[in-house]
Amino acid sequence: MPANHHRFSYRLVLLFLLTFETTRHPASGDPNDEACLTNLHQTLEDPSHNLHNWTKPFFSNPCPGFESHLRGVTCNNGRIYKLSLTNLSLRGSISPFISNCTNLQSLDLSSNQISGEIPPEIQSLSNLAVLNLSSNRLSGVISPELARCSFLNVIDLHDNKLSGAIPQQLGTLARLSAFDVSENKLSGQIPANLGMRNGNSARFNTSSFAGNKKLYGYPLEERKSKGLSVMAIVGIGLGSGVASLVISFTGVCIWLKVTEKKMEEEEGKISHSMPDY
Repeated sequence: MPANHHRFSYRLVLLFLLTFETTRHPASGDPNDEACLTNLHQTLEDPSHNLHNWTKPFFSNPCPGFESHLRGVTCNNGRIYKLSLTNLSLRGSISPFISNCTNLQSLDLSSNQISGEIPPEIQSLSNLAVLNLSSNRLSGVISPELARCSFLNVIDLHDNKLSGAIPQQLGTLARLSAFDVSENKLSGQIPANLGMRNGNSARFNTSSFAGNKKLYGYPLEERKSKGLSVMAIVGIGLGSGVASLVISFTGVCIWLKVTEKKMEEEEGKISHSMPDY
């Protein structure tokens, strides 16, 4: 009995030490998530210190349990699935390493002062359903490769400085239910598969595209021609021709009338000068 008691005590102590060691040194997180957060933190500027706990120790294991200690980070099954850093006065740019958060389903960096281009690497986020980068200072074009994120339900890029055309490929996103690119510097025609009617209504209404002076097509007004149309030019030409003919004809008539009157006066003079027989 004493021997069994000692073995039991030994196992109990060993279990305690293992538990203590595991608690003291928690398992490291996913290296992709670590790279994602580390690089994003390097490219973003945080003048208001809202991300004060975004430090390297937390980056190595951002999802120790069901919740993250990092502000704006939400985890699921030990991986980051949501980043929400809205209205934090953030500046700087979006790191292309954002694509390392491979389980990311929602990216919301709205209402900040982030500048630069939207990194095309976002196309690698195959699980992304919500992309909200609105109310920032983003410039450049909207990459057509964004359409590779086939699960996108929401694309909100309004109130930025984006230029160029709206990629036709975005219209192929079957799950897309909210789309807003208003108040940018976009140009060209709205892709038909984004403005197409669904029954008696547009897929996305005017408010989704307003505030882009060089953007046209349904549901906005059609482009207004800066020059004269072909028909207008033809009409002006025909009108000018008819006017010229009328003026010429009038001139000829007046000339004939004057000439005829002069001839009558000459004939009168001759008849008066001839003697009677």
